Amino acid sequence: MAEELDVEPEIRDIAEVPAVEVINTVAVHLLSAAAVKCGLADDPDAASQLDLDEARKLIDALAGLVTASAPHVGDHHARALRDGLRSVQLAFREASPVPDPIGKGPGEKWTGPVS
Repeated sequence: MAEELDVEPEIRDIAEVPAVEVINTVAVHLLSAAAVKCGLADDPDAASQLDLDEARKLIDALAGLVTASAPHVGDHHARALRDGLRSVQLAFREASPVPDPIGKGPGEKWTGPVS
């Protein structure tokens, strides 16, 4: 019963958060995780964190979110999200031992070719 009381304030808090803020928060989490999986972490063990299969999934999800939400979040937010997305797409291409053909990389189904 005490656990239920602890959860309720969190539910009420999220109800007050504007959609743009939720979308940006989710996008930043996806972007950060994709960057780490592409080997961009500021960590001496970053090479052990390189996981292009996981990065591909994260970038695809980020591209879908950015593309679908861009008309709703405004130009300022959409531009920043697109820039971050493009950066991890390029990082993925650079980290890949066998790069995908242009237009077939992660997220390019939604963003178009990135080169």
